[in-house]
Amino acid sequence: MKRITMKDIPTDERPYEKCLNDGVQGLSDAELLSVIIRTGTREENSLMLAQKILALNYPGKGILGLLHLSMQELMQIKGIGRVKGAQLLCIGELSRRIWKKTASLETVSFHHPVDIVNYFMEDMRHREQEQVYVMFLNTKGVLIKDVMISQGTVNASVVSPREIFIEAVKYHAVSLVLVHNHPSGDPSPSKEDIHLTRRVKEAGELLGIRLLDHIIIGDNSYISLKERGVL
Repeated sequence: MKRITMKDIPTDERPYEKCLNDGVQGLSDAELLSVIIRTGTREENSLMLAQKILALNYPGKGILGLLHLSMQELMQIKGIGRVKGAQLLCIGELSRRIWKKTASLETVSFHHPVDIVNYFMEDMRHREQEQVYVMFLNTKGVLIKDVMISQGTVNASVVSPREIFIEAVKYHAVSLVLVHNHPSGDPSPSKEDIHLTRRVKEAGELLGIRLLDHIIIGDNSYISLKERGVL
């Protein structure tokens, strides 16, 4: 079978030319990816390779799946070497940072659970391991720093209140918020989640650093333990 090269595609249908002539908004996910990876293989042009990547059966199938792939997994795809693999990893990381920065700019303070969820959701709902973050806030509820204090397996993460408050004192935090994800997509709190929340709350009361909430992130869903009455 004859390989279909980019030259075989009408000029006005080639992703790069469409980008220049019509703008990026009109490009499909595969066309955007094709412009970024630029070249394909001897058997497939860049658009065909992009379509192949997006069709892989991994969590978050499609463009969101790029947030799940490691360098090793990417390089198993014929036509993806270290350079293209690095480019694809950077796309995922850049998208996370842009989303988080946008959320931070739009949300001056974090007084309500939805503000916290908006800041973390797109970053954390795709994670395949459980990660625990602490948001350190000043007197006005403005974020000083968010720090990942634990990364565990798919099912569990070990968190020490001591580690949390060492960081809180370091950043001169007045209050803090715990945030972690459930890779299963179900944000329902476990007994361990509730136990950790109460331990951190009690330690914070002794130190004068208030635990405002503990947010559990699922897949486009969340639970606030404050709203649940745990705090």
